[in-house]
Amino acid sequence: MLFQVGGQGSRPTFFEMAAAQQLPSSLRAALTYSLGVLALRRPFLHKLLDYEDEFFALLTLLLETHSLRNTDACFSESLYGLRRRAVNVKLKNVNSEAGEQIQQSSLEKRQKVLSVAFLVVLPYFKSKLYTIYNKEREAALQASLWGHVDDRLNENDYSGGDDQSFASSSPSHRGESARTTLAKRIKKIIGVCYPWIHAGNEGLAFAYQLLYLLDATGFYSPGLHALGVHVCRATGQELMDTSSRISRIRSRERERLRGPPWLKTLQGALLTCSYAVLDYAQTGLIAAVFFFKMMEWWYQSAEERMSAPTVYPPPPPPPPPKVAKEGIPLPADKAVCPLCSQKRANPSVVSVSGFVFCYTCVFKYVSQYERCPVTLMPATVDHIRRLFQDV
Repeated sequence: MLFQVGGQGSRPTFFEMAAAQQLPSSLRAALTYSLGVLALRRPFLHKLLDYEDEFFALLTLLLETHSLRNTDACFSESLYGLRRRAVNVKLKNVNSEAGEQIQQSSLEKRQKVLSVAFLVVLPYFKSKLYTIYNKEREAALQASLWGHVDDRLNENDYSGGDDQSFASSSPSHRGESARTTLAKRIKKIIGVCYPWIHAGNEGLAFAYQLLYLLDATGFYSPGLHALGVHVCRATGQELMDTSSRISRIRSRERERLRGPPWLKTLQGALLTCSYAVLDYAQTGLIAAVFFFKMMEWWYQSAEERMSAPTVYPPPPPPPPPKVAKEGIPLPADKAVCPLCSQKRANPSVVSVSGFVFCYTCVFKYVSQYERCPVTLMPATVDHIRRLFQDV
């Protein structure tokens, strides 16, 4: 079986679909990292990071709505030259008298709305569920280690006296406690069910991707199958039709402007600016993130070079201890013991001076005089270390 890796035909390759699917998550990670770096100098940007899910959902909503409206493709698919086509192709009457009909493969309004829901709303709820699951998992881990802190606090709060019992019996307090209990139960249910839901979703997505790779289905994901939409490569004629359709849509929107001439001029300028921002949002956003990452890497490497520790040469070894005038002189042959003037047997070193003797000789001498025989430095039998040499 041959796989489509050369990019022939209207059916996109597996790698094109995978790249288009992973682009939003990669773009979100890059934007989050960029905002985190900028927030170090502009603290007000921390508010955007606090509402990261909502900010990215709003941004993707604008981009996906604009892209589906103009190109019949999502933001990432249009970047790779892909288009969405309905599986059930409908016939559209061109000339009712002659009975001429053409095939209409463009997306319906319902399919575009559902596509936005699958591209924006579902990832937003998935991110929120993942956040709740992480909090519940951390709370369960903390409870297993230190017990339920909230239960102990509630026991302390409600054991105060009559005033507290009266306050706890008020209707407003009962309503708040009921809502809090319901919210906790819902979070616990999410914490239990989310791993199974996530595993089922990922398993189903993997099955569709495997079947798409084996050319057993035309749908890359369950969402596309539910929408009844195929993703195909855009032809040259479709690109020309898309540009002409965009120009017609924008001309109709300009004709709908009402008011005095100066107001129409202002509204037209605002429309032109919004069109320019949306048209260049794809390449501009990706280029800006790429440029920021490149500059961050450049300055980070420069700072690393400037802050790199200086490598100094190792210090020289300390000078050997001097031989005392009253000490035993060293023999000319280094293999001879200074005490018995014989070849060393079971060589042992005195750690305070570093000189080597026979073990029996140096043990007797140090036990009697408590000093090194050569340097006369104070020493005990604990300072004697045996040396083992390979034969």
